[in-house]
Amino acid sequence: MTQNLSESAASSPHGGEQQTRAELAALYRLAAHFRMTDMIDTHITARLPGDVPTFLINRYGVLFHEMRASDLVKIDHLGQVVDERAGDDPARFRVNAAGFTIHSAIHMARHDLRFVIHTHTAAGTGVAAQEHGLLPISQHALKFYGKLGYHDYEGIALDLGERDRLVKDLGSHKAMILRNHGLLAAGRTVAEAFHEIYFLERACQAQIQALAGGTPLRIPPPHVCELTASQFSREESAEIMDMAWRAALRLIEDPHSDYRE
Repeated sequence: MTQNLSESAASSPHGGEQQTRAELAALYRLAAHFRMTDMIDTHITARLPGDVPTFLINRYGVLFHEMRASDLVKIDHLGQVVDERAGDDPARFRVNAAGFTIHSAIHMARHDLRFVIHTHTAAGTGVAAQEHGLLPISQHALKFYGKLGYHDYEGIALDLGERDRLVKDLGSHKAMILRNHGLLAAGRTVAEAFHEIYFLERACQAQIQALAGGTPLRIPPPHVCELTASQFSREESAEIMDMAWRAALRLIEDPHSDYRE
């Protein structure tokens, strides 16, 4: 059996293909565990090591909670399948190339971000439809204070010309709200990507609940918002992210269906 990620370098920024496959499969299953799926739509992708840019994406039709390392398909920067296994059975390795438009934009422009996550959750889409965007009303939201991009909706992401605008709107950030669409988060490591999407989703959930209360909201003063955002980037943050990732892996341990296979 493949080595348990919780016992190996669970958040290495330089893992080989097999480790990246296992990490990405785990990320899919955790997205399912925390109800951040939209049936067979939305994607989580990972950039593979090497001079020629190649990426892993989900095999079209596999539900997130079913994902295994072997279900991930290798593609190029245009979303075309380059997986060696596809020669014998191309239908089995079908991917939704259109769904890679958003991901390819980020991967090709931000080589520091190996994992890219896009979701269509009710809370995330709800906040994406609100004119004011994410409000600084919770500790989870304050993680993104001054560190969150916004991209206006342009229709289903089929136009490759949209990629430049996506990159510009993300800027130097690791998370973005896609207006009228959903959420996007990325990370240098799988642990960082998981941390970004988890906190962004929780911030959106808190906002939807708070606004549903129908009473005035309490917003901390700007200096407190700035302080809190900086506290999320303190020296031990990477270690805390890794610890959270290793703990999260225990949530998806399944003796009957190993995500590492």
